[in-house]
Amino acid sequence: MTSPLRPTDIRLVGDRLVLREFADTDLDAVHSFAADPLVTRYTDFGPNSLDDTRAFLAEATSQVTTPGRTHFALAATLADSGELIGSVAIGVTSARHRQGEFGFVFHRGFWSRGYATETGALLLRFGFDHLRLRRVSATCHPDNHASARVLEKVGLRFEGRMRSHLFVRGSWRDSLLYAAVDDDGGVGLERGRTG
Repeated sequence: MTSPLRPTDIRLVGDRLVLREFADTDLDAVHSFAADPLVTRYTDFGPNSLDDTRAFLAEATSQVTTPGRTHFALAATLADSGELIGSVAIGVTSARHRQGEFGFVFHRGFWSRGYATETGALLLRFGFDHLRLRRVSATCHPDNHASARVLEKVGLRFEGRMRSHLFVRGSWRDSLLYAAVDDDGGVGLERGRTG
């Protein structure tokens, strides 16, 4: 299973957002939300130190040249200004079974504006159309009601609660599992564009 896109071509365009490759110059923008305890309270990382964010950015930028790339960490930017407002990712978890997963995190100054919903729809379409996945899943913290609503809006269905799914900040944490299958039909929003 290979993507028809060359690794450096990854640019997903929505109505208000562009999801693009990370650049070394994105450090300050990424750190502004990755270091925020409120933003990271439901994530399995953070709050980041500056070194943590540097390490993330180094890994994300190195993905571009990885042969047979199957994971895509992308910067969520505003289409009109180019301002970086979040970090999103999608990756293949099983090539044989055509399965993948995605996730997202946004600067809190941009919450409740529909950006996560637009992102989820773009990532889902990319997973189905370009990565040729059959099934795409996402998880969220049981208390993260906003993310759960986003996942449902873009067409993922609730499948259950995974007990002791992640070990985060010294304790075990449950996760809620959502997934969409390529033949579910009517995935939430209009298809995004690549270009």
